This record gives sequence, C-alpha cells and structure tokens, in this order.
Amino acid sequence: QVQLVESGGGLVQAGGSLRLSCAASGRTFSNYIMGWFRQDPGKEREFVAAINLNGGTTGYADSVKGRFTISRDNAKNTVYLQMNSLKPEDTAVYHCAADRKLYSPRTVVSQAAEYDYWGQGTQVTVSS
Repeated sequence: QVQLVESGGGLVQAGGSLRLSCAASGRTFSNYIMGWFRQDPGKEREFVAAINLNGGTTGYADSVKGRFTISRDNAKNTVYLQMNSLKPEDTAVYHCAADRKLYSPRTVVSQAAEYDYWGQGTQVTVSS
C-alpha cells in the first residue's frame, strides 16, 4: 500500500509558476512509475505527465509540453511537477498517482486506469 500526499498548489496569475510535490509513503517508491493528472469539475481526469522508475524517461500531454517538467527524487520518495508559463486553462485539481506494475525500464504510463494509487489532489488556480 502506498499513500500519496500532494502539496504546492495555490492561486497564481497567468504567466506565473508553481511547483507541486507528491510525497509517497513506504520503502518501494523507486519501483513505481509516477504520474500527474488533473481534473476540473464536470470533466474527465486528464493526463499531464509521467516519469519512469529512475527518472530517465518522461512523457507529457501536448497541452503542457515545454511548460511543465516532471522529476523525481527516489531518496526522498517524492515526485515533482514544475509548472511554468501557467495559463487559466491549467486551472484544476492536480493528482499524483503511482503504478506498481512491472514494465520495461523506460516505460511511462499515460492512462489513468493503469495507476493503482492516487493522492487526494491539490488545487491549482490560474487567474487571467
């Protein structure tokens, strides 16, 4: 069992930056593919970014590519999402997720249904 706790959300003006963190419990964090998703009320959960086990491979949604950066620190059991050049359409609750299944080393996962554990989320609001 893994517990995930997000932090770092808040209110920011368009063009600003935020850094989200997701702290994971347990001693096997380095065995999990990690991802960030976001969800607005009334909309489906949307893939944002994912990172493989050692942090060497990342994947992004087209809508955030070039603006967001996912990273992880396995020694600290934490995954990050650096968000730059924020836009009002980035407003959502951001969730981190962990996938415990075995994959090839460079795999990242973008499908929400594949993830096994989810955090409660942190609100990001971008004003215009």
